[in-house]
Amino acid sequence: MDNFCLNLARDKCVGSREALASLVHTFVRHSRLNEAIRVLGNMTLCGLNPSVDVFNDLLCALVKKTDFKNVLFVYKEMVKGGIVPTVGTLNSLLEVLFETNRVESGLNQFRRMNKKGCSPNVRTFEIVIKGLVLNKRVDDAVLILHEMLELKYQPDVCFYICIIPLFCQENRLEQGMQLFKRMRAANLVPNSVICRELVHCLCMNLHLDDAINILEEMIEIGEIPPLDSFVDVMNGFCEAKRYNEAMCFLENNCGNLVSPHKVLLEGCCKADNFFLGISLLEKMSKRGIADCDCWNILLGWICENASIKKAYELLGRMIVRSVVPDCSTYAALVVGNCNLNKYEDALELFHYIRSKFWVLDSKCYSRLVEGLCRLKRIEEAVVVYYYMSKSKCPLEVATFNLLIEATCDAGKVDEAVKLRSLAYYSGTSCSSVTHITIMLAFLKSERAKDVLVMFSQMVIGGCKVHAEVYCILIRSMCALNRFKDCALFCKLMINESLMPDSGTIHDLLSCLTNHSQLRLVSKDIDKIISGMDTLDSTMFNLLINGLWKEGCRSEARNLLDLMLERGWVPDATTHTLFVGSNVEGVTSRGRPTYENSMDEDNVSNILAEALG
Repeated sequence: MDNFCLNLARDKCVGSREALASLVHTFVRHSRLNEAIRVLGNMTLCGLNPSVDVFNDLLCALVKKTDFKNVLFVYKEMVKGGIVPTVGTLNSLLEVLFETNRVESGLNQFRRMNKKGCSPNVRTFEIVIKGLVLNKRVDDAVLILHEMLELKYQPDVCFYICIIPLFCQENRLEQGMQLFKRMRAANLVPNSVICRELVHCLCMNLHLDDAINILEEMIEIGEIPPLDSFVDVMNGFCEAKRYNEAMCFLENNCGNLVSPHKVLLEGCCKADNFFLGISLLEKMSKRGIADCDCWNILLGWICENASIKKAYELLGRMIVRSVVPDCSTYAALVVGNCNLNKYEDALELFHYIRSKFWVLDSKCYSRLVEGLCRLKRIEEAVVVYYYMSKSKCPLEVATFNLLIEATCDAGKVDEAVKLRSLAYYSGTSCSSVTHITIMLAFLKSERAKDVLVMFSQMVIGGCKVHAEVYCILIRSMCALNRFKDCALFCKLMINESLMPDSGTIHDLLSCLTNHSQLRLVSKDIDKIISGMDTLDSTMFNLLINGLWKEGCRSEARNLLDLMLERGWVPDATTHTLFVGSNVEGVTSRGRPTYENSMDEDNVSNILAEALG
């Protein structure tokens, strides 16, 4: 192709420019854009500059592919060839700039259009406003819209179809309605997308009368409003608690539409308006539009808020009307029985659901498992969990943690591990609490090695390591006499500005003292003491004795100073250590050598004074 173009230019064939331009158009029409760019590049290279229409045709095709790099290349070729851009050229450039999130560059090009000899048209404003809205610069988009209207531009139907929904989706009702009124004033007919988005925005802001007017206007011009719009109106009526008007609206506009009736039925239940709900359900049933979901809405509310007896009465009426109960029906009854602590009945319903290979909804599932755990009926709770997990139904995190805790409290830590493993299969989230509960159970069961296994699973799962986790690890390592690991976890904990509890500190220091390894944490002792108010005299004595025996006498003296400052008296062992080290050199006249020493520390003086 390169050689072909060069030969055409060299031989100065008549009609070369037109032939190559036609070739570019053909490649564009068949979406062979790389070839079109190559031909165009060779044309400008050989001085056979095509018309601006050729450039614009190719630019439009590249913009549809959001090919910023090649759009920029074609535009530069145009500039190099001295081709003056048209508003169509600049519109293509603006569109690709906004679509590739180059908002500031887009605005800069928009402001410089006049300098390039072009005035923006309606399509230009459409591109800029759309680009700003989609890039979350809605306030700037509103300013551009005002600028456009002040300049007396007359938007076309494409502008309205594009921009009105965008403003409505951003809940900019004022701009949406302003453009809609202009559209109707220009005798332009809105399509279903405009009406749906505008009605939705109006209902969100409880401008229900305006929303109904738009729906009626659509019907008058022969447009069938989308079902979503009727649903939005009903949601608005329920939000505004205008139930009587909602009933009238249903009667006049939604005779056989099920979805709007369901919305009002749900609204009645949320407002605890049972009698209006049952009245509506009866009307729906007579019209033959009350399906099982409609009955379940009211049945679910009764099970949550009224007696289970009324729920069974409604179930009977439902069956009489030849409506077959489904899984949601029985799930609602399970919740109702759980609320009344009738877990035998709830389990019987669950077994029926399982026999049908149905699955419980999330609320029912959690309520049943939670209730069984609180009643210590762990085996039944585990059965429910296994069945639902095999159906890949996740359990709420809080309820799952309750199940793990109850299982561990029952001494079934291995069962708890299986439950945790199954959680990943079912999509149930395992939190730090889940792993901590199992790790504590292992520690209490004297299975310290298994604590590390569960800890590794916790880290792999991406759970955060809390202070409690470090404490469990330290105590586990103490139980295994792995004093180096004890010190390591203690250092990690302190480095993260976390402090162990007093029980963990006691186990740690006892373990290190027994193995004469207190020096492993000698540099961290000050941080531990300063960060803990619960460290008592027993722990101080333990530390002082251990450090002294390991030869860390300076650290031991410092601790004794601190101990005395807190008003605690050293025990006999600590007392003996310091007395033996400072009063062992006594003269023949019975005078201790410390009286002649000028470099004895405060601890020695205090002990000597105590000895009289």
